Amino acid sequence: MIAEKLEKGHLLIAEPSIIGDLSFNRSVILLADHTSEGSVGFILNKPLKYTIKDLLPEIDSDFKIYNGGPVEQDNLYFIHNIPDLIPNSIEISNGIFWGGDFEFTKELINTGVIKKKNIRFFLGYTGWDSKQLENEMQANSWILIKNTYKNKILGKASVHFWKEKILELGGDYLIWSNAPENPILN
Repeated sequence: MIAEKLEKGHLLIAEPSIIGDLSFNRSVILLADHTSEGSVGFILNKPLKYTIKDLLPEIDSDFKIYNGGPVEQDNLYFIHNIPDLIPNSIEISNGIFWGGDFEFTKELINTGVIKKKNIRFFLGYTGWDSKQLENEMQANSWILIKNTYKNKILGKASVHFWKEKILELGGDYLIWSNAPENPILN
């Protein structure tokens, strides 16, 4: 389950020691791209109080919007598992795709062709400069695991996803699974 090498499609689980960081505390991030120039990811388990219709009234849907990360939070991004329906998508891995023809995507949502299990919307993304993520990995800020859910992760990741992954890791991580999100409030 734990991965050896940073690769797009893998998941980054925030170490329990990341306390007080509003963006990354208890985050599970899908690594959407990783090259020598840097990395991009989307936080999977931080839903916002908005739906797609709140942001784009021309879309008649209550699909949730997620906080994708602290970078460019005024931009909307999406990942999906239906490349045969959304042209110009870029494969991340394991049948998960990033972006595509947004006008066509809006039509497919409005006609009910695209379901919640097929797509996830994010405000912002998580980004790292060259070698920044590697340095954070060496500082034990993240646990790198393989995405065993493949393209079904869109329906799997929830607000409890971090706790589920920590429980699966077991060992020294078990104590953190029931700790309050902010230990100062304990």
